[in-house]
Amino acid sequence: MQSPVFIHQRISLPIHGLTHDAEGVGRYRGLTIFVPGAIPGDEVEAEIISVKKQYARALLRTVTKASPDRVAPLCPYYQDCGGCQLMHASYAAQLKYKHEQCRSALERIAGLEGALVRETLGARQPFHYRNKAQFPVSMLAGKVVAGCYQPRSHNIVDLDHCHIQHEDINKALQVAKEIAQKYQLSIYDERSHAGLLRHIVVRHAFSTGESMVIFVVNGETLPQAEKVAAELVERLPAVVSVQINFNRQPGNIILGPSTKLIAGRDFIIDQIGDLKFKISARSFFQVNPAQTLVLYEKAREYAALTGGEHVLDLYCGVGTIALFLASQAKQVTGIEIIPDAINDANENARLNGIMNTTFLSGAAEELVPRLISQGLAPEVYVIDPPRSGCDPKLLAALAAHPPQRLVYISCNPATLARDVKYLTTHGFTFVEAQPVDMFPHTSHVECVIGMQRKDT
Repeated sequence: MQSPVFIHQRISLPIHGLTHDAEGVGRYRGLTIFVPGAIPGDEVEAEIISVKKQYARALLRTVTKASPDRVAPLCPYYQDCGGCQLMHASYAAQLKYKHEQCRSALERIAGLEGALVRETLGARQPFHYRNKAQFPVSMLAGKVVAGCYQPRSHNIVDLDHCHIQHEDINKALQVAKEIAQKYQLSIYDERSHAGLLRHIVVRHAFSTGESMVIFVVNGETLPQAEKVAAELVERLPAVVSVQINFNRQPGNIILGPSTKLIAGRDFIIDQIGDLKFKISARSFFQVNPAQTLVLYEKAREYAALTGGEHVLDLYCGVGTIALFLASQAKQVTGIEIIPDAINDANENARLNGIMNTTFLSGAAEELVPRLISQGLAPEVYVIDPPRSGCDPKLLAALAAHPPQRLVYISCNPATLARDVKYLTTHGFTFVEAQPVDMFPHTSHVECVIGMQRKDT
């Protein structure tokens, strides 16, 4: 059957939904049309840019009737920058969309019609909330530029200020660009894989005010590194760590395997609640510290600890959740595949004087069956996997030896719902879900799920 649309055709259509990537969804003569930049309630004129059998994609040309939820984006770079996807929607509407994203995934994928999904917990401060930025660097007309990629391209939007980054990160970016220009650092070209400076990475600790700047280079050194570091520290008193990361591999992976300290110390200190954490260049640490506390408190509520439980924390990273739960548990064992993260977790336990945690390096899908065969029988599991979700072998191990309670934290509602479907058909009962907005003005949403063993 012939498509009702063609490339470059302009069409008018109402928008009735959003995709998981925050693209508007409309229908035109029975065909689904995806329109980035449109939100439910809009009526738009859009230009078709691609046509498939079941759908088409279009660019927003004009909003002919604005949704009541549409607002003017605060950021002057918003139309060009791909860092945020929802700043043109009111914050209340963003929370509503993210709730629907979680609810819909659990219903469509997990088959949980009518599942209890709480309203999204929003951020008190939805701007300047990020504690980490990774800015690609390029050279444009003889000027060093750094910022974010334009949507669907690797063209860099040169940023002077980002409204979701902490202000000290914005300051560090500007000074780092000026220093790169001053010392005429060679700038990387991803097409030729030539040049030196690839990314400027900045981390900031909200609780202590400390910052870390990392220059990612396509080589084995950074010319005049000591002068570069000295000027950064002089101009930015918050910077207590300046490092070089070496990444000579082509592709999109930002950090390479090794890092060298050139000024200060190789870590910064931040807090979640009353706990302190050492954060190194490659440490995983949630980017929104205020909402991290909200998320972890909800996870602790679902864990329902009484002080006598052994908790198994899978994909534990640098031990943040494990240490957060330790005060209300008998013992917490964390498992993480990255050895450096396990080293950080052990250091963080020592830093906070916590004695009832153990951290093991290895793949969760391999270690969990082995620990169970050795007699370990945790009452509570906490799982916080990558976006791809849990390995099927791990799900099978959980089903074979189900704990009393399971807490699943995810940044991807689709893979979360897929794993929940498996668990609810293999010995678990879904209790409720709580979306938490860790990433205001973007399409991403975190969700924490409470589950129980069916015989409890």
